[in-house]
Amino acid sequence: MSSAWKKYVLWFAQEHVDFRQAEIASLLRLWNLKMNTSPDHKPENPFWIVELNGDEAARKLASRSMSLRCIFELWTHSNQLSTFHEQLKGYIQSNRTALSPLFSKDRSFKVTVETYNKHFTQPEKVAKIETLQYLPVEGPVNLKSPDVHFWYIEFWGLDPMDIPEQPSDVLFGKWVVDGRREMINEISLKKRKFIGNTSMDPQLSLLMANQGLAKKGDVVYDPFVGSGSLLVAAAKFGAYVLGTDIDYMTVHGKSKPTRVNQKVRDADESIYANLKQYGCEGQFLDVLVSDFSRSIWKSDFLFDSIITDPPYGIREATERIEFKTQKRSTCLNEGSVHYPSTSPYQFDQLYRDLMNFSARYLKLRGRLVCWFPILRKDFTPDMLPRHKCLQLVANSVQPLTVYSARRLLTYEKISDREEDMDSYELSQLMIDNFRQRYMKTVLQNSGTRKERRLALRNVGREEAMKRGKKLDVTDGKWKYPKAQESGDTTADK
Repeated sequence: MSSAWKKYVLWFAQEHVDFRQAEIASLLRLWNLKMNTSPDHKPENPFWIVELNGDEAARKLASRSMSLRCIFELWTHSNQLSTFHEQLKGYIQSNRTALSPLFSKDRSFKVTVETYNKHFTQPEKVAKIETLQYLPVEGPVNLKSPDVHFWYIEFWGLDPMDIPEQPSDVLFGKWVVDGRREMINEISLKKRKFIGNTSMDPQLSLLMANQGLAKKGDVVYDPFVGSGSLLVAAAKFGAYVLGTDIDYMTVHGKSKPTRVNQKVRDADESIYANLKQYGCEGQFLDVLVSDFSRSIWKSDFLFDSIITDPPYGIREATERIEFKTQKRSTCLNEGSVHYPSTSPYQFDQLYRDLMNFSARYLKLRGRLVCWFPILRKDFTPDMLPRHKCLQLVANSVQPLTVYSARRLLTYEKISDREEDMDSYELSQLMIDNFRQRYMKTVLQNSGTRKERRLALRNVGREEAMKRGKKLDVTDGKWKYPKAQESGDTTADK
């Protein structure tokens, strides 16, 4: 192993824990970095002890991470306080020449004490700092902007109901770099010009852009663009962004406002306005009104990444342009303005189109990043979509309710064989109308008031259809056909 390799601690924020591994792996791939972990590595722990090839590698890794709080160079760690201090003294003594510039008179310093899963008062933290008086520092203390920032951390496990007698690990090191979590506040939905009902959370948007390897000069496409949250995230990393959506009103910023007390949208609310708000208007290619089930792209046009949140019929309807085999007699004359009717976009067909489209329109080694809904009680890995041209490289879960969740799936294109372009597969359990199964589960297991009402309406509709009732468009009620109501049994023959 090269002598440049050093031990570091990756300190993670305690949010979206299941996304850490996927984001770090994607950033290592993006920057072409190597990282070693110990055999007993536990991704759920907030402190990862790893080996990287120097501080520059650590800075690159943190330069785009939404999960990392910071990275510091590890000097020593131990699960025993007595041995910890002896080890730290030994490390300083054996590396005194290399470390001497950090302790010089012209270098200010600061020691921060942090605990995880156990609260320390300020006097207790000061007492911990006093146990480190053997540090050979000679410079002045600077609590605001020190030249050298030391971290002393005690990790007391993950279970707040079972705190051990002694810390699980005590770590000490020198701060190297912070993550980029300030970007989450920078593109906060609270201050964004244009948002919709289902605008993606900024942190998740940025995580998706990282897993899609979006970078300067790439072309990133969102086929279900909505209010453009994923375009914003990709553009912040320098990618050119392009989106389509079937909803004309949303694409043109004319949909009903979603902010409380806002009655009418401002004239300049749009996806472009969002990108301009964050200084990314130069990365904006366009957004188009388009039915994803009918591709509008030339066969030789390739995207670097496809990053999207498909509608799956829970909070947003799944629609596509209705296909008609013959012209109705009541059809408008040629030249009249026509607004095409839509029909439901079935769950299976939507993901079939998305996977097959990605296989055809992604460049080789390009990535598809998309959400996939599940019911937690019956999930198995076999339920996830499969394609011969796409390899699943990351699979992270975000719980939504006690009963449901969604998984962020990251696929990489590994083949461009023409005979495999339409090789999509999906478990029969997912094909059998996910939305109906979801609503039934919510009905049986509480959920929000809105979800319960919606579930009741769907169940009532299904029961009415089973009994042979039809929807009366005049009053919106389900009724038996007139012939049946009058007792004419010939209607059933």
